[in-house]
Amino acid sequence: MTSPPERPPARHRTAGLILAAGASRRLGRAKQLLPYGTGVLLDAVLAVARDCGLEQTVLVLGGSAGEVRRTVDTTGCEIVLNPDFGAGCSSSIAAGIAALHPETGAVLLLLGDQPGVRSVDARALLRLLATDTDHGGKNAPGIAVCRYDDGVGHPLAFTRRMLPDLAALHGDKAVWKLLEQRSDEAVELRVPGPVPLDVDTDEDYRRVLAGLEGEL
Repeated sequence: MTSPPERPPARHRTAGLILAAGASRRLGRAKQLLPYGTGVLLDAVLAVARDCGLEQTVLVLGGSAGEVRRTVDTTGCEIVLNPDFGAGCSSSIAAGIAALHPETGAVLLLLGDQPGVRSVDARALLRLLATDTDHGGKNAPGIAVCRYDDGVGHPLAFTRRMLPDLAALHGDKAVWKLLEQRSDEAVELRVPGPVPLDVDTDEDYRRVLAGLEGEL
């Protein structure tokens, strides 16, 4: 009797989770919509996500959500509104995770105010985790981080086994505490140069623009 053919392995589904729900209290205006290049800051981040070949892109909005939707081309994004955005980015992570496809294998975490991230690095992070499926070994990495010349920074990537821990976080910097607690499950991607700036103040914005001009 002929044995049935082996079932092929499930595709490693990848998703992007873009956090763009902040109220920009320190800046005093919607930082997602600050002019940058030929568009705005959020346009640059969405371009990175689109260049990664993701099966799903979840964009979490909160403060200035209406203005963002009117201004930014969000084609291809599933928009999630986070009414609790004032509680910190952990609430946006939880809101975004709830919208992920149930067969998601890995999630790329991007900040909506960090336009200097490169898609080549984001894709490399996901490749580091591509072998870590539900049937992967216990020693397979569950987290991939970028190790820049001056420290660890975004983007970050997580396998599906880490999603319950991410969804349970509270506060604004809790993701970094999770990285410390689960450091034995993390793998690093060496990326030359400094950690890309995220924009919280006018000085941050001036530095981001100066860096863009330097690339031209």
